[in-house]
Amino acid sequence: MRKAALLLMLVVVASLVPAAVARADVQFGVTEDAGKYAPDGGAAFFSMLGDLGMTQNRIVVYWNPTEPATIQEKAFLDRSLPQAALRGTRILFSVQPLHPTDVTSTPGGPQLFASYAALLARTYPQVRDFIVGNEPNQPRFWRPQFVGGRPASAASYEQTLALTYDALKAVDPGIRVIGLGLSPRGNDNPNATSNVSTSPVRFIRYLGAAYRASGRTLPIMDALAFHPYPNPSSADDPLGKGYQWPNAGVPNLDRIEQAVWDAFGGTGQPTFAESGAWRVAGVAAAPPLSFVLDETGWQAAIPAGSRAAYTGFENSKTVSETTQARIYGSLIRLVECDPAVASLDFFHLIDESGLAGFQSGLVRADGSLRPSYETVKDTIAATSGKCVRRSATWRHVTSVDGAAASFWTRVGSRFGFRVAATEGASFRAGIFRVRGKRGLSSGERPWIEAALAGTGSPGGLAARAAGAVRAYWPNDVQFGAPTLAPGLYLYAVRLAAETNPARTTVLVGKPFRVR
Repeated sequence: MRKAALLLMLVVVASLVPAAVARADVQFGVTEDAGKYAPDGGAAFFSMLGDLGMTQNRIVVYWNPTEPATIQEKAFLDRSLPQAALRGTRILFSVQPLHPTDVTSTPGGPQLFASYAALLARTYPQVRDFIVGNEPNQPRFWRPQFVGGRPASAASYEQTLALTYDALKAVDPGIRVIGLGLSPRGNDNPNATSNVSTSPVRFIRYLGAAYRASGRTLPIMDALAFHPYPNPSSADDPLGKGYQWPNAGVPNLDRIEQAVWDAFGGTGQPTFAESGAWRVAGVAAAPPLSFVLDETGWQAAIPAGSRAAYTGFENSKTVSETTQARIYGSLIRLVECDPAVASLDFFHLIDESGLAGFQSGLVRADGSLRPSYETVKDTIAATSGKCVRRSATWRHVTSVDGAAASFWTRVGSRFGFRVAATEGASFRAGIFRVRGKRGLSSGERPWIEAALAGTGSPGGLAARAAGAVRAYWPNDVQFGAPTLAPGLYLYAVRLAAETNPARTTVLVGKPFRVR
C-alpha cells in the first residue's frame, strides 16, 4: 500500500518536469522497478528520470524454471515499456533466475535460461541491452559457489553466459549482451560461516579459465556489468579509498580491467581498451569491453520529518544526506572522465520503506526529494559529456602489482628476507654465489632470472625457497641454515601473480659476505 501511494505521489511531482533529454558519452540512470509496477505504466517515473537528465532504467525480469517459457510479469512489461519509450528512457533487462540454484539444479538449466532470454528479445525488440544474471559471485543470487572446496560458480555461469550470448545474437546481432553484474566483494572461503562467496577478481580468473577450457573462440559478452558499492562497514570513507585486492570498488576499476586482461588476453573475448592501443593486431576484432556500472548507492540517514514513512530498524551504516549528495556528484564527475565507463545507474531512485532494505535513493519514501536529487541533476547537466578533471588511463601490466622486498641478511636466526605485494602471488627465491669480487656483474642477472624461472642452470644457486605471498602482508622468505662457504652472496626472488603467473617481477638484493 505504501509503495502504491508513493507511486501515485510521483504522478503529481513528475507532472511538473519535462521529458528526457538525450545524452552522449556516459549514460546515467537508475536500477529501479518502481516504474514497471506504477499504475500509470511508469509515466511519472520516467518523466522524473528525464528531469534528472537520466536516460536509462535497469529493470529485473526473472526466469522461473517451473514455467521456463513464460515471461514473468508480462503485463507490467507490456504497460511500462511504451511509457519508457515515449519519454526517451532506454530499458536494460537484467534477466535473473528466480532462485539462486535455478540454473544449476534444473536439467538443461543453462540452455533453458538462454532460450528464455531469446524469447524476451523476440517479444520486446525495442530492448537492446540484456544483463545476464546478477552477482553470480554471491550466494544470494548464484549457487553453489564452491563444490568440494573448489570454485564452481564461475564455470556454471560461463556456460550460461555463452549460451545466452549465442541465443540473443541469433535473434539480433545488434543486441548488447552484458555479462557478470559482479558484486564488489567476496570472501573466497568455502568454509565461511555465512555468505560463502567469491571475490570479483578471482571470479573473473575462474571465468577465464572456464572459457579457455571450453575451446570457445567467440565472445561471451559485449560489456561487463559491475556494482561498485562502498564497503558496508565504512560507507563514510572517502570515495577514493576503495577496497583491497581481490575486491574492488569505485577507484579500483583498473583492477577489474587487469583481471579481465589476465583472464581473456589473446582469446576471442575482447578485453578493455588500453590507452594508446585500441586493439592488438591478430587478437579479437570485436570492439573492446566497456563498463556498465548498473548498481551503486550510498545509504543515507533518514531525517526526523520523514521517519514516519519507514518501518523497522536500520541494519547497516549510513552517511548523512549531505555526504550522499557530495559522493553522488563526485561519482558522476569521476565516470565522465573514464573512457571505459559506458553508463552508471544509481540504486535506487526511491528509498525502500523497510529500513532492512536499501535507503540510497534520491527520493525519500514519503516522496520528498533528498539533497542528492538536485546535486545529481545539476552535475549531469554541468558535465554533459565533458571531463572536468584528468581523464583516466589504463594499460595492462606484465609485472606483479606492488612487488617489493626487504633484503635483510637474516629473518630471525635463519637466512632470509621479506617480500610483499598488493595482490596475491607466489614466489621462488634463492641465495646465489656472486662470481665477481666486488658484486653482481652485468651478465649475472639474466642467469639469476633464468635459474629462478627454472629455465636456466642452477649452478651457483646455494639455497632455494618457495611459497605464497599474501597481499598487503610482509611475507617471510626463509632458507633455514644452509651451509655456505665463505664468499660473496646475494638474495634474489621471482614473484608471479596469482591471477596470471605470466606476470612476474624479479628482485635482486645487494651482495653480502659470509665469513
